[in-house]
Amino acid sequence: MNSASFFNELRQQFDKNLPFVVYSRPINSIIKCWMQRDDQLHVTKTYSESGFVFAPFNSDDDTIVFPEDECAHKILEVESPLEFQSDKTFLVDVLKSIGMELHLELLEKAIQTINGKTLDKVVLSRVEKRSLSEVDPIEIFKRLYDTYKNAMVYCWFHPKVGLWLGATPELLFKVVGRQLTTISLAGTQADHGEEQVKWSSKEIEEQQIVTDFISHQIRNHTTDISISPVETVKAGDLLHLKTRIISTIRKESNLKEVIEALHPTPAVCGFPKKSAKDFILEHENYDRSYYTGFLGELNLKRSTTRNSNRRNVENNAYRSIKSFSNFYVNLRCTQIKDGNAYIYVGGGITKDSIPSKEWKETVNKTKTIVNVLR
Repeated sequence: MNSASFFNELRQQFDKNLPFVVYSRPINSIIKCWMQRDDQLHVTKTYSESGFVFAPFNSDDDTIVFPEDECAHKILEVESPLEFQSDKTFLVDVLKSIGMELHLELLEKAIQTINGKTLDKVVLSRVEKRSLSEVDPIEIFKRLYDTYKNAMVYCWFHPKVGLWLGATPELLFKVVGRQLTTISLAGTQADHGEEQVKWSSKEIEEQQIVTDFISHQIRNHTTDISISPVETVKAGDLLHLKTRIISTIRKESNLKEVIEALHPTPAVCGFPKKSAKDFILEHENYDRSYYTGFLGELNLKRSTTRNSNRRNVENNAYRSIKSFSNFYVNLRCTQIKDGNAYIYVGGGITKDSIPSKEWKETVNKTKTIVNVLR
């Protein structure tokens, strides 16, 4: 299938107001799309289905699933940059300080709470509303794909839920057979092209909290836990600290238990988990919805295809396993609604946080989406 026909089918699906997701995983020349045949809203409680999931931050809310058997599936192998209108501008206005005073007050309150020993860390977020001249999700997705090769880029739509797009650098976890791989990703700074990147004690501590949380949480569900050294990775114009944690899921454990143990991680919620989540729900003053939730492929079976042409490279990689799942944390994302883009950004707060610096970090993070809308 060529690029023109692939995206034409997606446009027709959107024009018919029918659910779809189009996505590509990091460093991947394959774009996949799932197009649900009707507009029924499917939810999952057990994570035992096969499909594509879109889960909220608050696990008390519904997790949406596009069932594999209810969707048409297309794969596009990309050998060159996608064609899109490079001179097209979607943003009507570019606002620079939406909610700054309120957000700084929230950060101060969080630091006071942390100093009172109630919390070690809490991740606080905000949402910016930007007016759009028009809504063209397929065009925006193409720009995301060409701009952010190190991210999971996606466009997800359901007429009963909404339209979301994003370029997230963070893997929640991947399961191949019974092998569980998860990522500890925290600490953020702008990329200035320096060979030796310097990290503050606050950023190093923040990343270590996430690593310790993950390794502790999976102990009851996995064995043979291996933790990699910390490394600096690039995501768009930003740098992060990253650790990879690999283990084996116990035979008596299941995917739902792993999800409940890990989501939300301290990277998007805080620590201790319950206290941080309660602080967020009480003080953030808006509904995160699917921001800092997760999305991805759920319990997909291996392909029966055996030929080794390039179009089937990804399928062939899973020939020897029973199933695989991979979930990404929904960061660097936007919800498009009523002609506006709602851009979600946040950052981790610890006792050493400086509110003005934390504000600047959220401004830097908005650029992931703003840059493809300009």
